[in-house]
Amino acid sequence: MDFTDQRLSYEKGVLDQQSVPESPFELLKAWMNEAIEQKVQEPYAMSLATCSVDHTPSVRIVLLREITDTGIVFYTNYESAKGHDIAKNPNAEALFFWHELERQIRISGKVTKIDADKSAAYFQKRPHDSQVGAWVSQPQSGEVANREVMQQTFEELQAEYPENTPVPTPTFWGGYEVTIEKIEFWQGRANRMHDRIVYTQDSRNSESVVNWATKRLLP
Repeated sequence: MDFTDQRLSYEKGVLDQQSVPESPFELLKAWMNEAIEQKVQEPYAMSLATCSVDHTPSVRIVLLREITDTGIVFYTNYESAKGHDIAKNPNAEALFFWHELERQIRISGKVTKIDADKSAAYFQKRPHDSQVGAWVSQPQSGEVANREVMQQTFEELQAEYPENTPVPTPTFWGGYEVTIEKIEFWQGRANRMHDRIVYTQDSRNSESVVNWATKRLLP
């Protein structure tokens, strides 16, 4: 298949370094809110890239569940492939791409587990069958003989934890926060002259508040 003649001209927006806010979190929230208002399908879906101790990269889609004062939070199985990567190498990148807005956000930082009580509180907010499904993945990404085995385990767990009864939070499941060290905002422009503004941590004041520096990158 040849896609060399397939292309679009991006002309929906601009990104001016002189008008961006001092904090990247303001712009991150503003762009996220705009994506939600424009009804982008699952705007909180992001590609998460990790790297194993042997330097082999892996990438997959996960769902953003919170923007904190320091980073972004997602939830997963700690025994998954990404969990093993993070345990050995906490450096990761996340990427949002909203084709409808011709925008990307690229986030770099270190990943750490969040508080277990906070993970449990979120787990109990999930739909009942999603809670049950989390128990099927022991471990996530582990090999299974066939789908019937998965389905049988799921049904057995449903019988053990019927609807409207509490499902215990697995010890192998919880949240991670990517503490943002660098974040790039990308706005598509015509003629591939894209706008790219990157924020990096510059310094901290006496209250440990991070000051950010911005620069424009070539497209």
